[in-house]
This record gives sequence, C-alpha cells and structure tokens, in this order.
Amino acid sequence: MSLPDGFSMSFDMHNHVDNFDAFCAILAAFADAAATFVGFQLAVWIRFSSGSIPLHHTESVPPLSMYLWAAAVLTFLLVFIFRQLHLYSRPQSGHFVDKIPRLFRGTLVTFGAALALASIVRIEDWPPYSRTVILLAFGTVILLLLLERNLLFQLERHLARYSAPIRDTIIIGTSPVAARLRNALHRERRLRTRVIGFIDPDEPGHLAPPAPPLPSATPAADTALAPVPRDALLGSIANLAAILDAHPCQQLILADPHLSRARLLQLYNLCEQLFIDLQLVPDLYGMLTTRVTINNVGDIPLMSMSPWPLDHFVNRVLKRLEDIVGALVGLLVTVPVALIAAPFIKRSSPGPVFYRQIRLGLEGRTFTMYKLRTMPVDAEAASGPVWTSKDDTRRTRVGAFLRRWNLDELPQFFNVLRGDMSLVGPRPERPYFVDQFKTDIGHYMARHTSRPGITGWAQVNGLRGNTSIRDRLTYDLYYLENWSLSFDLKILLQTLISRENAY
Repeated sequence: MSLPDGFSMSFDMHNHVDNFDAFCAILAAFADAAATFVGFQLAVWIRFSSGSIPLHHTESVPPLSMYLWAAAVLTFLLVFIFRQLHLYSRPQSGHFVDKIPRLFRGTLVTFGAALALASIVRIEDWPPYSRTVILLAFGTVILLLLLERNLLFQLERHLARYSAPIRDTIIIGTSPVAARLRNALHRERRLRTRVIGFIDPDEPGHLAPPAPPLPSATPAADTALAPVPRDALLGSIANLAAILDAHPCQQLILADPHLSRARLLQLYNLCEQLFIDLQLVPDLYGMLTTRVTINNVGDIPLMSMSPWPLDHFVNRVLKRLEDIVGALVGLLVTVPVALIAAPFIKRSSPGPVFYRQIRLGLEGRTFTMYKLRTMPVDAEAASGPVWTSKDDTRRTRVGAFLRRWNLDELPQFFNVLRGDMSLVGPRPERPYFVDQFKTDIGHYMARHTSRPGITGWAQVNGLRGNTSIRDRLTYDLYYLENWSLSFDLKILLQTLISRENAY
C-alpha cells in the first residue's frame, strides 16, 4: 500500500483474519499451482509437438512422464517459495504493478532451485532436460502467473467493496499526517478498515511542540495538508481508557511522534490488555534511525549511520548498468517523439526545441538537464524561479500535452547516459530552491547522496509540481534506504500509468 509521508505499516492480521482473506490466500495458491503446471506443459508442447521448433535428426520426443514429474516438482517448489516470500499474505493492497517484481523474482528463484535439483537428481533412463523447454517454460509460466494473479487481484478488490469492515480503527493524532492516513485507509478497501475517530495526543493544558517550518512554492502547496477537523475527535489521550471503553476497536494507530515515554508505555500496556493491535507511523527521524549501527573501538562504542544500499560498490555497478541499458532503449523512443514534436514546439512560441536548465545532482554538483520546451523562453522573466502549478497559463498548448503524458522528460535519457542522472531516484531540484530547503528542512541534502532520477518514488505517488517538499523528502529517503533493482522496476512500471499532478 502506498501511504503518504513514508508510512511503513504492516497490518497484524493474527486477530482479524476472517474466512474471506483465508479463502483468497488458498485460492491464490491453487491458481499459482495450476498456472505453473499448465505453463510448463505448454512449453513442452511448443517444443516437441507444435511443429514450430523442428527436431534435430538426432533428437526424439522424450517420455511424457519425464516432463509431467518435472512440472509437478516445479509446481510444488513455486508454491513453497511464493509462501516464503509472503506472496500469499492477505489482504492485498496497492496496485497490481507493485506485485510484478516480487512475482518475477519468486519465479526466477523457483526455476533456479529446480535446475539445481535436476543437476543433483538424475534418473538413468531419462535423457537430459531440454534447455529450450526450460527457457520457454520460464516465459509461459510467468505469463500465466501474471494473467491469473491480475484476475485474482481485481476479483479480490471487487469482492472487498461489498464486504463489511472487519477492523475498527482509532488514530491517535490530529496532524495532516493523521488526516491523510484516514483517507489512505478509506481508499484501500481491501484492508476492510473503518476509521471511527481520532484522539487528541495533547494532554489538557499541554503545549504541543511547534511544527518545523514547511517551505512551499506557493501557499497553495499547503492547502492539501489540512489537519483533522475537531468534530472527528473522540477525546483527549488523557481519557484513552474511557474512549476505548465507549468506542471498542481492534486497532490503534499512533500518528504523532511527540508522546512522552511514559505515555507510550501506558499506551502499549493498555493495548496489550484489551487485545488491540498497536501500529506506529514513523516520523522522518524515526525512519532515519533504522540506519544506525554501533562499532566498538576498544571498550568505547561509537554510533554512526549505516551506509545507504547504493554506497556499496556492487549496487552502484548494477544500478549504472540498469541506467545505461534503460537510457539506450529510452533514446530510441526519444528521437522519433522529438522529431514529431519539434515543429509543433517551434510553432507554439519562438525558441529552441530543447529546454536547458541547471539542476543539482550527485553530491550537490550542478549539471545541465534537458527537456522538451513546454513554455515560452521568457516564462520566468517577470516572476523569477517558480514551480509549475495546475492550469499554469505559461504553458503552451503543445507543452500542456507533453507534460500531461510526461513526454517532455524524454530528453533526460541523454542525461542518464552521460551519468548526470539515473532512471530512478529523487528528482533534481534547481539551486535556487535547494538553497532554501537545505537550511529549513532537516536531512534535505541526504537526497543528493545518489544520482537524481527521471522518475522516483515520490513522483509515482503524486508528489511533484506544487506539492509538499517535506512529503517528497520522506518518500525520497525511503527510496534511498530501501533501494533494490526490483524497487526500481516497480517504480518504472508505475511511471507508465502515473499521471497525478503531471502539469
């Protein structure tokens, strides 16, 4: 589930799993088994019986039982490995494209394990397994798995809409984070969670710590950060026991990081006594402290921040190879699009086809970023540096179209090939804005520990354009802390369908 503000939540389902979720999990396992077995047999048919791949004069059709046993073993391994990867955990949430990298990885691990097993266990009367069948089977199995998983995903979402909620939830907090969490839980119908109210985390007469300044391009960026309305409050945290007695629930979510240690302990003990799941939304500092490591020099412990995943040499090499391959493919798309768009851009307003702008990249170094021009050359002559907003009158007609479909970003594949940018990463910002944010927002410059990206985790979650910088930073830091090739693939797939705030 893609929650705002870097929420990292794992819903404890031990007390709230009902027959619906159990049925969906079992159905998914049987569907995966059927897709695997049929997919493998389909590959065998294509290779030996379809006639599309002729047999060599030295080849003969192998015993059918040989590949039936292989399909059965592969099916068992896949269901077992998928279970280890928690691919049968329910309820599901988010978008189906989020699941594709894990499905692909699980299938790859399954075939690797099957090949290792085949090399160890040999039956004398059976010839070696056909490499062509194995390659075909990987393609047919993953194709059928994606088809049936997508069908089940849509079916579960449809059925969840007409199922009663199984989890009443109370949120402790009145901040914009708490309000947005309620909206996110409401959208995720498959979680079948109903927020019945909020609790004010401040003690009576207690002055809450002031919120840090939140810079934005214009005041409009802060209008979406509305706090919880007063009429949604059930009371103060000082009366928590009475509130829970009057409003029984199965889950409490703490969305305020400023509770005292004593109050947190009381909250934990109360939830334990009442068999209520307690979930916490980490703040930015809490998220970053997961990187803390302790080393000893003699008998003196030294605490430091753990390296980011991309600080490791192997990961940097893998990401760079990913960027080079992706950039070469992307440039094949960029050239025809630029050739088609060029006369329309020229006709919309005088000036060049490509727009050049200085941005900050890796370790705060500046570089020239390229885009297809979507505004007149003097668009910021009167206003100075400002962000684009919805229905921005400075955009040309062709520029609005290019921005809507993210086509203006295509020339940045050239930046990726040069090494200025990456396919995925925090979006690069202009020095003018960075100078403001780095002093007003803690940890802002940490996002420059990697190359900036054409797309990123914040962007596919709608945080671009005139949106909160603090929210974007939280998503950027979450990406850097949890980077993997599969995470990059997930973001790239979501980029193809994400157009929220694309203006």
